[in-house]
Amino acid sequence: MEQLSFFAVPSPCIGVCQSDSRGYCMGCLRSRDERFNWMSYSELQKQDVIRLCSQRKRRRQYAIHKAKQLELQTQQTSQALPLDFEAKTTLENEDVDLTDFSLD
Repeated sequence: MEQLSFFAVPSPCIGVCQSDSRGYCMGCLRSRDERFNWMSYSELQKQDVIRLCSQRKRRRQYAIHKAKQLELQTQQTSQALPLDFEAKTTLENEDVDLTDFSLD
């Protein structure tokens, strides 16, 4: 049985009507079907869509946070390793006869 609601559930649309690579709206995070069928949904279905959108938003924020952490970590590791371009490798210091290596 559907619960009575005293207020209509407003559309979560914020006017950014572009889809991301997964097909969700970049503004409200609704799927294509959720956007197209919004007007025919019951109030309970609309509330469920709003709940799904908030979960998608949290997951997107977490993914952005993790990507920033990874980027920061890679920047720190690249700064921590000093690069010595003046040092000669052992192969540069030795004469190597390339005829000894076969390509078979």
